[in-house]
Amino acid sequence: MAHMTEAEWRAFLSAGTRTAKIATTRADGRPHVAPVWFLLDGDEIVFNTGANTVKGRTLARDGRVMLCVDDERPPFSYVLVQGTANLSDDLAEVRTWATRIAARYMGEHLAEQYGARNGVPGELLVRVKIEKVGAEQGVAD
Repeated sequence: MAHMTEAEWRAFLSAGTRTAKIATTRADGRPHVAPVWFLLDGDEIVFNTGANTVKGRTLARDGRVMLCVDDERPPFSYVLVQGTANLSDDLAEVRTWATRIAARYMGEHLAEQYGARNGVPGELLVRVKIEKVGAEQGVAD
């Protein structure tokens, strides 16, 4: 097992269509985890969610968040990101990022369609400021 350099974990987060598993804490202390499509944008992880979803409501109350992105194929690798989320309901911004995110996961040919579907009132743009990263590769080596 080897620690990833910053260049390695950034490349890992940007490669392919791995989802991030977002961990938050509900108001009563129970944990909540949900997969999301995301993009790395400088020192932030960007994704969309509904304002009335568990993660949307939880992040509005408490912006602390943990993300896990992993490669489930041997020899296994993962990146853990700890950060603080900032939320925006600016519709133009939500739709722009929904389209960019959709291009990664669904392809450029469907990006506009999914951006229109996911960039609507009631959706949020979430920007997680990266504060701490733990990243390992070759876990089974």
